[in-house]
Amino acid sequence: MKIAVFPGSFDPLTNGHLNIIKRASKLFDELVIAVAVNTSKSALFSSEEKVHLIDEAVKDLANVRVITVQGLTVDLFKNLKATTLVRGLRDEEDYRYERQIAEMNHQLENSVETVFLMARPQDTYVASSIIKEIVKMHGDISKFVPQNVVQPLTDKFK
Repeated sequence: MKIAVFPGSFDPLTNGHLNIIKRASKLFDELVIAVAVNTSKSALFSSEEKVHLIDEAVKDLANVRVITVQGLTVDLFKNLKATTLVRGLRDEEDYRYERQIAEMNHQLENSVETVFLMARPQDTYVASSIIKEIVKMHGDISKFVPQNVVQPLTDKFK
């Protein structure tokens, strides 16, 4: 069984994330979305809120499950007996950053293989931090995040 892990902070889940999830779900027997705590960022949504929002967005994908994780991704990888890490790339800057992480993960656990999926052109400029700024200024984010994320995200800035 080929199990892939797609780790991220997903704060908030974007249409770009969802596109990567849908595409990766077709490549593996099981795709585990690992909602991680990013210690270098302060989160807008709690881990439980993120899991709920992602679960709702992927409810039609039978081979996708969402979990929370703390600690090293490679430890989760081993515990799940995963075969692959999935990461999305928007541009060259993402590639440089993600390549470093992929190599470090491989050094920590040599069985870790990382697969990069390129963002669709319409998602290359979408970043969670930019979406949060748009919401703060009362802008329309409905074309950047799944529909079930719009209101909870808007509510965070009321």
